[in-house]
Amino acid sequence: MEVSPYINSINVISIEAELMAIHLGLIPAMEEENVHDIIIITDSIAAAKKIFESKTDPLQNMFIPVTSAINFFFRKDGRNKIQFWFCPSNKWPKHKLIDDQVKADNCAPIFPSKESHLFNKKKECDNILHEWQDSFMTNPKRGQCFLDFEDENQKVIKPTYAKGSLWLPSIGFTNSLCTHFTRMTTSHAPIGEYQQRFFPHLPISCPCGEAEIQTREHIVMECDIHDSSTRPCNIIINSFIHFLVDNPSAFSFDNG
Repeated sequence: MEVSPYINSINVISIEAELMAIHLGLIPAMEEENVHDIIIITDSIAAAKKIFESKTDPLQNMFIPVTSAINFFFRKDGRNKIQFWFCPSNKWPKHKLIDDQVKADNCAPIFPSKESHLFNKKKECDNILHEWQDSFMTNPKRGQCFLDFEDENQKVIKPTYAKGSLWLPSIGFTNSLCTHFTRMTTSHAPIGEYQQRFFPHLPISCPCGEAEIQTREHIVMECDIHDSSTRPCNIIINSFIHFLVDNPSAFSFDNG
């Protein structure tokens, strides 16, 4: 069955949009006389579960009608059932087709000034996060040697309060790797350029004999002591992780 391709909406968060899409598909299907088995394909099972939750939620009032309709659908015929199939959006060609079409059409909402409660909360949170990120990028306290990495899309990775912050999601739970990576990122490591600043009585040249001052760049890009096969060819974070995995002695004290 066909559903109107466009539903103008107020400014909402993604889970609200997912729930509205499910709502728009469910209601007409449940009203059909000969429909007993409904399958909903979604990339957000978490959103689908919201329809059946009874706890107090800002979304609850919006979806009381669809919950009532589902209860009536089940009571009407013992054969009636609803299945939810999870399908990642990147594995679903129609998802990308519709997403591209909506973005290309740039359909403006009927009430552009209205925003949902959850959207307002998200916008406020995003503004605070953006302000924090800008403060971090311009704050001299982060250190003049701090190395900014890029993700696989060549975008600078900014600090965040979610999912382990800047580099922890990429490193995982390896304490030694995390330690070495942090030393390399901040350049606070037992290397020549750090010792020149804080421990000038210690040697500052590289043991390879090719650099008067052992710098982070020399260790990663030039030093023959370390395996050259995994030297980073860009500033993408994973390339530096691969280098450290293959060269565990880099940025390491004698005791590791």
